[in-house]
Amino acid sequence: MKELFIRTLSGIVYAALLIMSLLNETALVLLFAVFGFLSLIEFSKLIKLKSYIQYIIFIVLYFGFCFFSIYNADFKGSDEAVQILLVISIFVNLLLLKDLFTSRKIPLFESKRYVLTTFYLSSSFIFLLLIAHYHNTFSPLLLLGSFILIWINDSGAYMVGKNLGKQKLFPSISPKKTVEGFLGGLFFACVSSYFIFIYTATLSFTSWLILAITVSVLGTFGDLIESKFKRQAEVKDSGVLMPGHGGILDRLDSIIFASPFIYLFLRIISSYVS
Repeated sequence: MKELFIRTLSGIVYAALLIMSLLNETALVLLFAVFGFLSLIEFSKLIKLKSYIQYIIFIVLYFGFCFFSIYNADFKGSDEAVQILLVISIFVNLLLLKDLFTSRKIPLFESKRYVLTTFYLSSSFIFLLLIAHYHNTFSPLLLLGSFILIWINDSGAYMVGKNLGKQKLFPSISPKKTVEGFLGGLFFACVSSYFIFIYTATLSFTSWLILAITVSVLGTFGDLIESKFKRQAEVKDSGVLMPGHGGILDRLDSIIFASPFIYLFLRIISSYVS
């Protein structure tokens, strides 16, 4: 009971920080800068990268894209830079998916460590900010809706998996995840997309439904990929900053992996509408 209370309280504080930051553009930028830096510290430990270069890259990329793609969106070349970053990030994530299914261990040679810290982790926080700046205006409800889909998917997967789960989803990496839990999370995320559509009036219901499926599937992959990194590092959690949950990376692993794909989808429907 004590552990459940601590876990619940920690989760409430985390969610409250995120929701309050959505009220102010600068607060959101600063919060994700902190979350990103802490996640990078935890991830560097997981992949045994003892260097300061990845932190410098994160600071330069994050605040560089903030300045030129958010605060100065009309700056020449900023959109092209975002597109290049998006292509590379999605390519790196697809390679991680390949490693998830085909490799006993994710190869972690020196150059790949820097590629992962840059285009798997650091770039994801840039895309989270860009999601909140849909159409070059501060649109926090889009980002909030994406997080709600992640939270509902995780909660639904946990409840259904705990009570009805029998068939293991990926036993070699995450023994507790089940096919029934995955389908339950997907179902609840799809149902919740209707209510997000009703109360946010930001995208069409079809768009939110597609986002729900995207977030559910890719969020699950993101969780599994981080679990594989933890298994290789022989640790249970990525850190201890969130009592009852582990580290910041443990809470953000799903949205980290899904964020470039969410942003890509928003760009596609934006181009289609225009």
